Amino acid sequence: MKRNPVMPYALIAVLGLTLMIVISFVGLNQMDQVKEGHGGEEKEEEAATTDPEKIYSQNCASCHGSDLSGQVGPSLKTLGSKYSKEEIQGIIENGKGSAMPAFKGKLKSEQIKSLSTWLSEKK
Repeated sequence: MKRNPVMPYALIAVLGLTLMIVISFVGLNQMDQVKEGHGGEEKEEEAATTDPEKIYSQNCASCHGSDLSGQVGPSLKTLGSKYSKEEIQGIIENGKGSAMPAFKGKLKSEQIKSLSTWLSEKK
């Protein structure tokens, strides 16, 4: 008795399509659960990112030192006596020279304002 050679391929195709549909519905269900559970975490993360010390430690400490004393970049301990808040904000946004990169695209404007206010108090 001869078997049809196309039948195993058709069976594999049907099983594959069925599996894809089932996995898609499982993924959609998980997406809804992630959206529902993610809202609270996002608010906490947003609040944490406006903390100037946290912003500094994540973005600036590698060059300016964890204690503002400077490493690759200059010390920021007395930055507020050299520059105004607006000048500091401009330096953070646009960079300065070739060593200080611009953070305008990396940090949000609220983060830059918070960081520049905090640094302007260092006198």
